[in-house]
Amino acid sequence: MSFVDRRVEPRPTSGEAPFGLNEVFFSRTDSRGVIRAGNYVFRRVGAYTWEELIGAPHKVIRHPDMPKGVFSLFWETIQNGESIGAYVKNKAKDGLYYWVFAVVVPCQDGYLSARIKPSSKLFDEVRAVYGNLLKREKEEGIKPEESAQHLLDWLKSQGYEDYHQFAAHALSQELIARDEGLGNQQNARIQELRRMLSDAETLAGETDGLIADFDAMHTIPHNLRVLASRIEPSGGPVTVLSQNYGAMSRQMSDWFGAHVMGENSNFAKIKSSVNGSLFVEGMARILIECDNQLQKERRDLGSADMENERQILSELVKDQVKRSEEGMKEVDDEAIRITNACQIMHRHFLGLSSTRVLLKIESARLTDSGETLADIIDQLGGFQERISQRLDRIGKLSEDIRMLEQ
Repeated sequence: MSFVDRRVEPRPTSGEAPFGLNEVFFSRTDSRGVIRAGNYVFRRVGAYTWEELIGAPHKVIRHPDMPKGVFSLFWETIQNGESIGAYVKNKAKDGLYYWVFAVVVPCQDGYLSARIKPSSKLFDEVRAVYGNLLKREKEEGIKPEESAQHLLDWLKSQGYEDYHQFAAHALSQELIARDEGLGNQQNARIQELRRMLSDAETLAGETDGLIADFDAMHTIPHNLRVLASRIEPSGGPVTVLSQNYGAMSRQMSDWFGAHVMGENSNFAKIKSSVNGSLFVEGMARILIECDNQLQKERRDLGSADMENERQILSELVKDQVKRSEEGMKEVDDEAIRITNACQIMHRHFLGLSSTRVLLKIESARLTDSGETLADIIDQLGGFQERISQRLDRIGKLSEDIRMLEQ
């Protein structure tokens, strides 16, 4: 019998199992979810022996309070070869429970799950949502897939585009709350990535607004042509200039849409790449802590090879760091492309401005309805100014994102 097995550790008779905010633990399974290894904290919190854990299905620690929809989403994600983060309530052998925020990553022929103790305000919200999902599963008999969809619908209602965005946000929130609870200095890289993500979200809003401004501006040249046809000969200068202005603004809008927002554009990668990097940065941090804790424990891991587990953790950390670097390279490339697009748009604006000045000159020569024409042309000036300001903000946001990435 090992030292670990002989050691007596006090536990409450009911409620929450002892799991410190400063602790981390991991377990590794095969592709079917059968436990292959774990660290001492994993065994201690669950109150199992290694003989009871190694070779057992991971669902042995599943708590009945967990909605099945969460695990449906969980398995669908990891079986597609993707990592995931989730709040999970587990059950210890002696009936106690413990909440974790788990990050799960494909590993060799299975998966590795690393956990920290959740303590953020978001955690309280999620527990309430889980309670509602569990109630619907029990009382309405909804299937796990339906329950998972209800969870996704709730996330959408909270402003998350998908579960991956939520997982990255939740992980960063938990790491920030954990550092605060432990009195640690905030992780600078996670703070930078959160600011970068905020800039990326603002950038998306500004770009959507730019396209909307262009769409709204398209009706003005048409109104000019209609009015000009009443007060000048067919094919007069105001009619021709308004046609030119409309064609130029349409070309600019289409060009920006194709190069920044279009189907072949990588614009969406800025937000998704930053979001992905935020998640893998947090995951790498937890994996590093698992490795550090494994070094300190120096306890028996049952039939598992401690050095082998440390090697697995080390390789996973390297892989996550590489993924983050690749994501940041995509962000940098995209920010450069958007900055260049804004510069090209500003040059095109010189042509629009010149055409508007000519329109103003020609409208002044018309005695009838000249004032009305001038009002419409002034509207064009207002739109141009608004679009120019948006381009400046988009360019600055792109540069700010690049500066944070350095």
